[in-house]
Amino acid sequence: MSARSAGLVVYRKRDGRLEVLLVHPGGPFWAKRDDGAWSIPKGELAENEAGIDVARREFQEELGVPAPDGELKTLGDVRQAGGKVVHAWATSGDLDVTSLTSNTFEVEWPPRSHKMQRFPEVDRADWFDLDSARRKLVPAQRLFIDRLEEQL
Repeated sequence: MSARSAGLVVYRKRDGRLEVLLVHPGGPFWAKRDDGAWSIPKGELAENEAGIDVARREFQEELGVPAPDGELKTLGDVRQAGGKVVHAWATSGDLDVTSLTSNTFEVEWPPRSHKMQRFPEVDRADWFDLDSARRKLVPAQRLFIDRLEEQL
């Protein structure tokens, strides 16, 4: 069975335009990647976990603040290139992304060096208008922006 993840698309209206909150993955593999590398805040589901609970928990772990409590709109599923299925919900909210505090992970870096280093799961977050978000997101997740735009 493919891995399954759940996440939140948080949106706001700013200066008459719709913006969404995206996160950039931390660690050396993603350090120099930008367009096509960003994601919605999301995380993998374990067996018997409710998707929305995972989405809220991962939001807090990746950004260091609780997920907004607004009304949820389901955005359905997408299948990413590696086979992972991601389910997302949209909710309105506004938060300051300048003081991001993310969980960390440990990896051998540089490869084959036998040195373990810690990196943040998310190294930055930012607000993007919908066209910019489509450019920044990993390709499969761009569908979430299309679905959000249709619902709003």
